[in-house]
Amino acid sequence: MSFPSALMSELGPIVVVCTANICRSPMAAALLQHALAAQPEPLKSLKVISAGVAARTGESVSENSVFALKKVGIDVSQHRAQPLTQKLLDEALIVLCMTESHRAMIEVQADPVPKNLFLFRQFLPGDGEKEIGDPYGGPFKVYESARDEMVESIPSLVERLKTLISPPPAS
Repeated sequence: MSFPSALMSELGPIVVVCTANICRSPMAAALLQHALAAQPEPLKSLKVISAGVAARTGESVSENSVFALKKVGIDVSQHRAQPLTQKLLDEALIVLCMTESHRAMIEVQADPVPKNLFLFRQFLPGDGEKEIGDPYGGPFKVYESARDEMVESIPSLVERLKTLISPPPAS
């Protein structure tokens, strides 16, 4: 099935949010972008970006985040932090947060609040942990654990994205 280019240009980016945009959200965005690259259109063409609710513009991604993704063949070494803005929220197809506190901050500060505002792990089946804890300052194994929690949630997230972008049925 082909999708009109107009539809593709109307689909905003997927915005992944954490605190400082130097650990979790750059890792999650890169992992999701990698997974989407293997999907058919229009998923393949979706852009995934990351931002932080308390990010300092231009700060480098944490070394342990770079190493955790390098172990699975993804390079995020060039990532630079950016703060979450209303413009990013307004343009987003979906906003994915690492924790409930990130979602709460957006709900309080954004006007309007994005209608597609979720946790990155929200679509996992069952009652398991839906938040991804902050590995910042922790040992490397904590970064690997955060990465693995992200990877685990990607299949259910891709399924949810399919429901957001499915074309209207032909009449």
